Amino acid sequence: MKTIDGKMFRAMVETGANLLHNNHPEIDALNVFPVPDGDTGTNMSLTFTNGAAEVKKLESDNLGDVAKTLSKGLLMGARGNSGVILSQIFRGVAKSLKGKESADAVELAEAFASGAKVAYKAVMRPVEGTILTVIREASEAGSAYVKEDMEVEDWFSYFVKEANDALDRTPELLPVLKEVGVVDSGGAGLVVVLTGFMLALAGEEVVRVDVAAAQAAMKEAEEASKQKGYQVKYSFKIDEGKAKAFTIDGFTHELERTPATDVNVTQKDDVIFVSLATERPGHTLNVGQRFGELAHITIVNFNEPDYKEPEAKEEKTAPAKETAIISVAAGEGVKKMFLDLRCDYVVSGGQTMNPATEDIVKAVRKVNAKNVIILPNNSNIVMTAQQAATVLEDEINVIVIPSKTVPQGLAACMMYNTEAALDENVNEMTSALEDVQTGQVTFAIKDTTIDGLEIKANNYMALCNKKIVACVPDKIDALKKALEGLVDDDSEVITLICGEDVTEEEKEAAQAYIEENFEDCELEMNDGGQPVYSFIIGVE
Repeated sequence: MKTIDGKMFRAMVETGANLLHNNHPEIDALNVFPVPDGDTGTNMSLTFTNGAAEVKKLESDNLGDVAKTLSKGLLMGARGNSGVILSQIFRGVAKSLKGKESADAVELAEAFASGAKVAYKAVMRPVEGTILTVIREASEAGSAYVKEDMEVEDWFSYFVKEANDALDRTPELLPVLKEVGVVDSGGAGLVVVLTGFMLALAGEEVVRVDVAAAQAAMKEAEEASKQKGYQVKYSFKIDEGKAKAFTIDGFTHELERTPATDVNVTQKDDVIFVSLATERPGHTLNVGQRFGELAHITIVNFNEPDYKEPEAKEEKTAPAKETAIISVAAGEGVKKMFLDLRCDYVVSGGQTMNPATEDIVKAVRKVNAKNVIILPNNSNIVMTAQQAATVLEDEINVIVIPSKTVPQGLAACMMYNTEAALDENVNEMTSALEDVQTGQVTFAIKDTTIDGLEIKANNYMALCNKKIVACVPDKIDALKKALEGLVDDDSEVITLICGEDVTEEEKEAAQAYIEENFEDCELEMNDGGQPVYSFIIGVE
C-alpha cells in the first residue's frame, strides 16, 4: 500500500500492544543487574497497553487523531524510564502526524525521526546503547532509505530490520551489556512494538495469549474483592541441567519472598504449574524462568484504578494549602517514616512496580496545594515524576527533587522548613541528596558476573550506592559488607530500615554489630516492611 490511514494505524497499535504483552517476560529477563527489579518488559507493556486502550475507545479514524490519542494514553500510562521514553517517541510521532488523514512512507519516516528527536530531548543525559540509540539509528537509516511512492510495507520492513540491527549493537556501546551477554531491554521492547506494527501491515493478527484465562480470572477477581495487585499463572518444563537444584518447597519459598501470596505450585512429570498473587509480576516470572522456558503466561491486574474518586469534589472545596510534599515508597513502615516527616501523601511504588504518570498526577491533585514537591526515591521513577509535572504545568506548580533512594528522600524531607520560602526549601532539600550514601541488601535472582564479581542466585548481595560489592549466603554478612563500604571517619548517623523478611533475631544481630563496630555513629533503626530489600541503609 502507498499510504496508511487511521484505521490501519489502529490495527498496528493493537498488534504492537499484544505482541509486547506476549513477550514482556522475555524482556524482563534481559535485566542486567541480578536484583529483583527486572520489570522493563512489564513497564513497557503496561504503558503501551494503556495507550492502545485509549485508541480503542476513540471513535475517529483520522490518522492524526489516532496518533494523538495513542500519545496521550502512553503519556498518562507511562511507567519507569523505559515507559516514559516510549511515550516520548510516540509523542514525537504524533506531532509529526498532526492533522493528517493518512501518511505515506516519506511521512512515516519523518514521523519516527521526530519521535527520536523528542525522546532524546526528554532525557537529561542520554545514554547510548539504550532504546534511544535503537530509535535514532533506525530512524536515520529509514530516512536515508525512503523514496517517494515507496510501498509502506517495504519501508517499514527495512525500518524494523535496522532497529533490530541497532539493538544487536547495543552491547558494543554499553560495556555492562556485553559483560552480561544481553541486549538493551528497553530497545528490545521497542523492537517488539515495531515488529507488531509490521505484522499488522502484512495483515497478520496477534492475539494476547491470555485472553480466555484473563476473562475467567476477572470473574474470580470480582468475588475476591479484597485481593490486590496481579494474579500470575504460568508453567514451565524443568531444564535437564536444573532438575537437581529444583524442589517444590524451595521454589515455593522463593516465590513467597518476591513477595507473593496464595502461591500454588504443582508438578506433573517434569512440568511445573504456578499460580500466585503479587504486586511484582516481573520478578515472579524471573524466578520461574531460571528453571525452564515459561509457557501459558497469564497476568491479570486486580487494581483497575478509578481516577474519578467521589471524594474529589469534596476535597476541592477546601482551600488549597501553600505547599505539599509527595513521596513514592513501598512498605507500610517506610511510608510512615515519610508521613512523620511532613510528607502529605505517599504513592505506593518502588522496585518491581513503578507507578504510572497518572498515579502521580492523581496524587498531586489529591493533596490540593498550590505548590507540590515530589520525591521519587527511585532512579526508575524520576522521569515519570517529571512527566507528571509537565502534564500539570498549567494547573499546579510541581517541583521534582530527583531523590533516587529512600534514604535520600528521607534526608530531603528532614530539611523541609514550614517557615521557609519555597525556593529555599527546594534548594535545601536538593542539597541534602548529596549528603547521604545509600546501601541495600537484596537477593540475587540469577547466576551472572558483574564487574568481575561472581553472583550466585539466591545469595544476598550488598550494594553500595548501586554498585554490588559482595554476594554471600547470609543477609547479615551482606549487611556487614555494605556498611564497610559506606561508613568512614566522617560518618555520623546510620539509618537502618529493615524489610519484611528480616526476623527479630536478625534485627538484634544487625543492631549489635553496628553498635559494636561503629560506636561513633548514632544508629536509627526502623521496621520499614519493604519488599525486595532486606535492609536499606542510609549513612550521613
